[in-house]
Amino acid sequence: MAVEILMPALSPTMEKGNLAKWLKKEGDRIKSGDILAEIETDKATMEVEAVDEGILAKIVVPGGTQDVAVNQVIALIASDGEDVSKVASGSASPSSTPKASVAIPPSVSVAPAPMVSAAAAPVSSGAKLFASPLAKRMAKEAGLDLSSIVGSGPHGRIVERDVKAALTGGTAKRAAPAAPSASATPSMASGMSDETVKKLFEPGSFEELPHDSMRKTIARRLLEAKQTIPHFYVSADCELDALMAAREAINASAPKGADGKPLYKLSVNDFVIKALAVALMRVPDANVTWTEGAMLKHKHADVGVAVSIPGGLITPIVRKAELKSLSAISNEMKDLASRARNRKLKPEEYQGGSTAVSNLGMFGVKNFQAIVNPPHATILAVGAGEQRAVVKNGSLSVATVMTVTFSTDHRAVDGALGAELIQVFKTLIENPVGMLV
Repeated sequence: MAVEILMPALSPTMEKGNLAKWLKKEGDRIKSGDILAEIETDKATMEVEAVDEGILAKIVVPGGTQDVAVNQVIALIASDGEDVSKVASGSASPSSTPKASVAIPPSVSVAPAPMVSAAAAPVSSGAKLFASPLAKRMAKEAGLDLSSIVGSGPHGRIVERDVKAALTGGTAKRAAPAAPSASATPSMASGMSDETVKKLFEPGSFEELPHDSMRKTIARRLLEAKQTIPHFYVSADCELDALMAAREAINASAPKGADGKPLYKLSVNDFVIKALAVALMRVPDANVTWTEGAMLKHKHADVGVAVSIPGGLITPIVRKAELKSLSAISNEMKDLASRARNRKLKPEEYQGGSTAVSNLGMFGVKNFQAIVNPPHATILAVGAGEQRAVVKNGSLSVATVMTVTFSTDHRAVDGALGAELIQVFKTLIENPVGMLV
């Protein structure tokens, strides 16, 4: 029986991805473990492996296709002894149990493909609808009820042609007007339409650069965060002179590798990551995640670190950072940042975490307020270290000072708790030996 290769879900929240390229071509023999294709999510590029054997009879979705929905059929494999031409033409019957013939990371759960006949009756009210993103958008714009449309796509999926047919034949029901949400506020309203915005500028005076999947995801998540998380901010100035002296001494004494280069080179950000992790262990009530039913109190400090990459940013995570040495954190961050820029991180390397660090000090930014990124309840914004006039024991002196700001989810970390956390962090930064014991 022909085996369908389905678009895999590379993370629990993935709804669609880009099929970057096929590494096999039609007619190639496929063995279990072969790399079939590269798939791009909003954060990374992943290779997918075959778990079935046979001949790659037909590539349904060509390489370079964007916004391919999870569980959509992307190719067909003809089993041994099966007529490849019949499978390619679609005349062969698919396996009675369609399966995604690719290896998925074990930490990711994938919803099974919907088993719906192409000639199935319209979906009843309350059932989950399976429709392509384009079909959903077209139906929404036309005011059509998707549940009244019969899908002709793979496994009964509603696709563009089904919506067009419903519009032409008048067979689809009009969607009932949405009831206003009790929680809706003016700030939740959508902004101006694209066409309205474009009319504000002279034709030809701008260039349109379509959003890629990363930029769309960043925009959606940040909008949700600002609209749903009550942000609260606390700031403090931290003196860095003791830290800078310790950093210089540690780097100077770093052992050399076989190539004669130091085995590590600490940055100020490495101290920040370590200090934040230790501070969360000393103020455990702040090392939490908010859910509607309970507070999740974390046993370790998994610190995400914002890394700028072309088109956006990603936050790889240093797991159990409170247990790691500064040199281990430094080397791990160099590896994570390098692979992040090449979009080679695995989903488990950038998803989750209990807090995050966003450091713009290298750009000369003095201070700023970062946006909390769920499921975190806190994020630390780090500014540049600069020489400032300070008063010590009634006398004026000069010190290297860095301003940091904690953004907190006020549902989980209130003002007093946030102030306690930033005070412990400040103490560790100004007395770095404290984070080593």
